[in-house]
Amino acid sequence: MFPSSSQNEFKGRVEDAELLTGRGRFLADLRMGRMAAAVFVRSPHGFARIRSIDTAEARRAPGVLAVLTGTDTGMDKLGNISRPIPQKGRGGAPLIVPHRPVLARDLVRHVGDPVALVVAETVAQANDAVELVAVDYEALPAVTDAREAVKPGAPQLWPEAPSNVALDFVAPTGDEQALAPELDTIFASAAHVARVSLVSQRVVVASLEPRGALADYDSSADMTTLHVGSQGVTTLREHLSQIMAIPRERLRVVTDDVGGGFGMKSSVYPEYVAILVAARRLRAPVRWLSTRSEAFLSDNQGRDTVTEMALALGVDGRFLALKVDGLANVGAYHGALGSFIATANFTRCLPCVYHIPQIAVRMRCVFTNTVPVGPYRGAGRPEANYVLERLVDEAARVSGIDRLSLKRRNLISPERMPYATPFGASFDSGDFGAVLDKALVLADAAGFPTRRAQSAETGKRRGLGVSCFLEHAGGQPSESAALRFTGDGAVVVALGAQSTGQGHRTVFRNLAAKRLGIPVERVTVQQGDTRLGVPGSGTVASRGAMTSGAAIARVVEDVIEKARNIASEMLEAAASYLVYAGGRFEIAGTD
Repeated sequence: MFPSSSQNEFKGRVEDAELLTGRGRFLADLRMGRMAAAVFVRSPHGFARIRSIDTAEARRAPGVLAVLTGTDTGMDKLGNISRPIPQKGRGGAPLIVPHRPVLARDLVRHVGDPVALVVAETVAQANDAVELVAVDYEALPAVTDAREAVKPGAPQLWPEAPSNVALDFVAPTGDEQALAPELDTIFASAAHVARVSLVSQRVVVASLEPRGALADYDSSADMTTLHVGSQGVTTLREHLSQIMAIPRERLRVVTDDVGGGFGMKSSVYPEYVAILVAARRLRAPVRWLSTRSEAFLSDNQGRDTVTEMALALGVDGRFLALKVDGLANVGAYHGALGSFIATANFTRCLPCVYHIPQIAVRMRCVFTNTVPVGPYRGAGRPEANYVLERLVDEAARVSGIDRLSLKRRNLISPERMPYATPFGASFDSGDFGAVLDKALVLADAAGFPTRRAQSAETGKRRGLGVSCFLEHAGGQPSESAALRFTGDGAVVVALGAQSTGQGHRTVFRNLAAKRLGIPVERVTVQQGDTRLGVPGSGTVASRGAMTSGAAIARVVEDVIEKARNIASEMLEAAASYLVYAGGRFEIAGTD
């Protein structure tokens, strides 16, 4: 029984006091007895053969506890760090997934590739010992641009990926020849054809809190624990247990406060596995904290695509067909989602808000001697909208039609809803024309000529940019929530998702309190611990409020229904006569 309350208003953010007064719990704040410090030896070359690694002097350095290399016993038995989503390319050919080692053994394939790990009593001692690790490299020609990587004679990163192509993706049919004749006819007879070739430049992450990991091994319980800044512990534990061949019940992953994620902290990295190996060998806690310069050489990066597009228009300015041909630089190894973002996620955005009857996409995912690419700030959706909007502006130029009129003319109308795209997506609703008109009013587009003239009088140039944007979000709704009742009138909401600054404790606390009809002060939120037993895919793809929020709403409904049956017996009344409100059940029409 809860105290009744009619006050379920939003109570303000509960995270802020701790975070703003230095009482947050980030990875650098964690301390354990006998905790050792770890520092990585990283390749200075983009592409090189490792002739030898001499660690003898480093092992003798003051405070050094261990030096691990890729040839150490057991390292070669670890699984592939690369764990991308399986995909099919042209003719059903699978995505080529080379083995990414924890520590490079024979070849390094990008600047920053980890070669060795030094563990010492202090960070200073580990840094000093890193300088004593002698690696004999044979430098090889490297390639960093996807356009150069697919040319004949380019350096080959992997023998199993000829021309450095990991995936030749074609959509919607999987065979570009299926649509070729029809598209060729459309483009040959089109009144206007607009073409653009655009680069979505590589984006390097600079998160507020750099990555890191703290591993500990309890030999008496055969339990390994990893503290890590992540966007969801469940998927991370699943991948780590597979890579290390550790039963998932023997591996605990914990995430406390996180200083920014945006997709980059959602996947497994080689450093996490290396730290776990070191902790298990030394039977002591081992912590690695990335420096900001190190993050530029090791964290998954974003974007890096080159896209050529062509749009056919009729004499009335209606869009007839779209061709897309692109190259996506996935880096030296596969990140968890790099190839998926550049292909499926990119393609699923098309045709954005426009009605384009025929679309054909080809995207080649290419290996280069660069840091792997992964999800970061939009993950394929900004790229698709950017290139299509630039193409539409070019279409306005070549056709001589006012760009706003051209956009409005080709928007998917409400009458077409639900609208099925050529790639299997479905828009259930939308009035894009009304949204565009409202945006133009709010921006005072009609008054722009006056503002431009005023700027010109002072020697300044003023422009007006108009861009339509449609984003698919959520993916599979695979998130969970659990409620636990402490017996003193309080409720604990356990989540599989992870806050990286979104304010989950506030948002989901208020949601649960409102659904339960109890004061928000009675609700606390727990997250970031596989021991909670709440599975989840993590906080990615702009999906947290939808998926975790829906899970909370559903579990509250289930709890109330279960409690209704119990209350029915206690109150000796049929369940259908019971009304739940304010944290209590009452028999309708009675006191």
